[in-house]
Amino acid sequence: MTADPDKETEVRAPFSGPSCPLPLLDHDEIVIGHGSGGKLTHQLVEGLIVPAFFNDLLAPLHDGATLSVPAGRIAMSTDSYVVDPVFFPGGDIGRLAVNGTVNDVAMCGARPLFLSVAFVLEEGFPMADLERVVRTMRRAADEAGVRIVTGDTKVVDRGKADRIFINTTGVGVLPDGIELHPTQVRPGDRILVSGEIATHGIAILSVREGLSFETEIESDTAPLNGLVETILKTCPDVRVLRDPTRGGLTGTLNEIAQQGGVGIRLDEVRIPVREAVRGACEILGLDPLHVANEGKLVAIVPAGRAESLLAAMRAHPLGGESSIIGEVTDHSAGLVTMRTRVGGERIVDRLTGEQLPRIC
Repeated sequence: MTADPDKETEVRAPFSGPSCPLPLLDHDEIVIGHGSGGKLTHQLVEGLIVPAFFNDLLAPLHDGATLSVPAGRIAMSTDSYVVDPVFFPGGDIGRLAVNGTVNDVAMCGARPLFLSVAFVLEEGFPMADLERVVRTMRRAADEAGVRIVTGDTKVVDRGKADRIFINTTGVGVLPDGIELHPTQVRPGDRILVSGEIATHGIAILSVREGLSFETEIESDTAPLNGLVETILKTCPDVRVLRDPTRGGLTGTLNEIAQQGGVGIRLDEVRIPVREAVRGACEILGLDPLHVANEGKLVAIVPAGRAESLLAAMRAHPLGGESSIIGEVTDHSAGLVTMRTRVGGERIVDRLTGEQLPRIC
């Protein structure tokens, strides 16, 4: 059977890969035997996972991968994904795992090249759902221009996990001269965000809580490495890049302010929030500044570069709603403040607890 990329549950033979026949999957659900290292493990790995991710670097099926990288420094990041629900508007745990780690490497200023993938599967997890996840991971990796080169699969007893957890580790090459860190930030620098915030968190919450809105809200998960390349080309002296995931824009900017020993002042009117998302936050009593994002980035750049960079970001498919939302100051070190819509000013602090758990 040839896989139809538009049908999410019909994979019973390799997408591509070795010419030798691979075993068909003969279980509708994950069973403990799939983690035993025996025949069922062989069926799962070589009948589904390897064909989905196949490339020349994965082909040896060793416990690790031997990689050649261009000259330069290496950037590396790892993350684990436990999002609930597994499937949500605009994506799923697999797409999130690939994009999230690609973006973490890209925020270092590096060009992501390779990923490892490790699955923790709960006994009883539907095989069709796993097929759907690995297929979206392959598509996400292709979209980002990275290759999945090694991995691992473990199975736990029913009730010992929640369906599926994924860990991804990314490696990229970092050109000489790129030093992105909050300690580079200077008073007068401008703060840009690449688009409307809080979309991912509200998309997850709407499915988790069975909420419906007039307009469907989809996750903004996306690979940002292409946008980062545009930023670095336009503004080689960018100070810092971050993707405001857990903790939202508030968490990211407070971290930068504290690590850089500077103040940050935002203008609420300039912060882009989709009207449907703003309305959902008002109904739910949430502050969009605290809600997670998965396809947006924050860039802090010298004031003289801000307008040209804004134009370049808006010309990119993932930066059309970019905005200059504030500036770095030399007072109130370590604090983020915001001029509100009504002309007042307030401190924008981190939340004490978790606003939306299991968001990524």
